[in-house]
Amino acid sequence: MGLSDAELDAVRAIERGDGADDDLDAFFTGADQARPVREVRVEPFLIARHPLTVTQVRHWLPEYEDGFTESESSTARIEDDLPDLLGALPFRLPSEAEWEYAARAGTTTLTFRGDRRPEENQVLDDFTDEERTAAAENAFGLAAMGSANEICADVWIPHFTNAPADGRPRTGDGPRVVRGGAGDLSPWQGCDEWLLLLSATRYELQDFTAVRPVAPLPTSQGHAEPAASSFTEVWRPTGRMAS
Repeated sequence: MGLSDAELDAVRAIERGDGADDDLDAFFTGADQARPVREVRVEPFLIARHPLTVTQVRHWLPEYEDGFTESESSTARIEDDLPDLLGALPFRLPSEAEWEYAARAGTTTLTFRGDRRPEENQVLDDFTDEERTAAAENAFGLAAMGSANEICADVWIPHFTNAPADGRPRTGDGPRVVRGGAGDLSPWQGCDEWLLLLSATRYELQDFTAVRPVAPLPTSQGHAEPAASSFTEVWRPTGRMAS
């Protein structure tokens, strides 16, 4: 887990090949926020196929109004309603380790697609078109990883030094960690927004966020959360190890 030397070299190669919109000094200066790289054991869990849409948020907050989209099938970007939503959800947030494991889907490259510069057409924000959603899935069947900034359970700490090796979130006071966010800036303005699609990109929550819930594996008695029944098709199991 984290931003590896090989990934840093891949970003340098993109910059040398004139694939960057500007110099990437700020990115490389802040690279230690996603280091040191370490192996983390992540136990099996279920995670939503994509971030909660406006319609799905209204399942728990019927009066919810989204300030960023008029489409009910688009990712909900939540601001003031976030505490109410997290209090109402019968699910939990992913830890950073779980989120990154899910995003990488067994890869160690910049994105699950490889070390090439990600393009804006890889951003997915609306899930009406099932064919397009399916085409955006990684090997775990998860779509739109990195498109919206997604809140994690961890408190923001600007490094991975002494972080848990068992996938637990780091707790404490302060803002939460978010991952992704390339679609939050769409249409891109030529400011290297593609960096937000990288699996290792992380920063602290500021104004708004998307939510991709996590649930435990079903038990022999059935799913522990009956409210999940209407979301059966959006849950995907992960495996065990992240590195």
